[in-house]
Amino acid sequence: MRTLAAAALVLAATGPVLAAERPAIKVNRWQEDWSVLADPAKRTEPLDDLKYVPLGDDAFLSLGLTLRERLELGDAATFGQEASDTSLSQRLQVHADARAGAWRAFVMLEDVRAIGRRHVGGADADRLDLRLAFIDRVSQLADGKTTVRVGRQDFPIDQQRFLSARDGPGVRQSFDAVWVDWSRGPWTLAGVISQPVQYADAEAFDDTSSGHVRLDFARVERKVFGGAVSAYAGRLARSTARYGDVVGQEDRQVYDLRYTGKAGGLDWDLETMAQRGEVGSSDVRAWAAGARGGWTFAGVPWSPRLGLQGDLASGDARKGDGRLGTFNPLYPNAAYFTRAGYTGYANIAHLKPSVTVAPTGKLTVMAALAGQWRRTSADAIYGQPFAAYAGTAGQGGRWTGAYGHLRADYAFNRSLTGTVEAVHFEAGSALRAAGRDDSDYLGVELKYGW
Repeated sequence: MRTLAAAALVLAATGPVLAAERPAIKVNRWQEDWSVLADPAKRTEPLDDLKYVPLGDDAFLSLGLTLRERLELGDAATFGQEASDTSLSQRLQVHADARAGAWRAFVMLEDVRAIGRRHVGGADADRLDLRLAFIDRVSQLADGKTTVRVGRQDFPIDQQRFLSARDGPGVRQSFDAVWVDWSRGPWTLAGVISQPVQYADAEAFDDTSSGHVRLDFARVERKVFGGAVSAYAGRLARSTARYGDVVGQEDRQVYDLRYTGKAGGLDWDLETMAQRGEVGSSDVRAWAAGARGGWTFAGVPWSPRLGLQGDLASGDARKGDGRLGTFNPLYPNAAYFTRAGYTGYANIAHLKPSVTVAPTGKLTVMAALAGQWRRTSADAIYGQPFAAYAGTAGQGGRWTGAYGHLRADYAFNRSLTGTVEAVHFEAGSALRAAGRDDSDYLGVELKYGW
């Protein structure tokens, strides 16, 4: 009895005791597998009977929920184009994951609100709608594993510089797609045919996709010592596109190569992309490159990591010459630079040293200073996800500005995490020539997953 009482006191102070095999709550909830709870002894938390509902032999249903609340304070948002703003970004997702042998059906509903926000963009709000709805099947083929997935889905690729689920803003990015992959040993091959979902907020269940926007690609990856090398080739097609003075149908081919890995205290992530094709009567000739790396001093208190990030993306150097040099970042991670989302991955040169420490096992703190330039002053400065700031093309020099970035992440437990992020962006000559000013951002976020 004394042992049971002591265990109860520990449980009250630290939360429920978790089985080691219990899956972690992931950003992409469809990647979780709760079949471990088939063993009743491992259902150690309240409502675990809803995380694993038996449906018969080798079949079960798992229910889940994600709630994200983010308070955002912006001073001179978008470099002074908008007044100071305080808003609450709220995202609620509920999902059901049904599995029977090799088959699986997954459905997620999402409701996103931007409470108090003055300017609500397409990625800020989306009242109740279908976020994900797909079926997939896993089978064996040529001594490897094959997955075929059909329906509304997402497929974050690599560092998510150019293809992401867009977890930073309120509304995540989905694709109505057919996905096929095959893996064996160190190799993984994948092919995708998709129509990106176009979001609307007029009423519930009004998001659509159509042949007016297409994204298809094929990808190969091979694991190597300490990391992986991957490449993909794809095609983005849009019936109507506008880049400065270039307007028309877009047919853009993309070719991507990435190498990522870790050896001892060193980690690295290198990626480059070339783009060819046409927009209207203009030929596309664009490119980008990104690198992130760091060294972690594992034997030092707080395990400090010194990091360095560099990014380059082409811009359009000359208007009206029949050649379009503006890089299209496709469907980027809007929080790749910061969650403030001041600038995007087009016509940019970016350098960002940083230091990250872990004072406790639950807390990490990152501090960074960064500088930004335009690749060419003839093209605009671009914000997230891919919108030109009016009046910046051809104005001022290449210096966009510098920013300080401070972020702290804390894991209260396996289900609840918190983030505080602050950004101060000092506008440079390119912004000030267009009448823009400094911007400040503070975000406080709580995220709960069940």
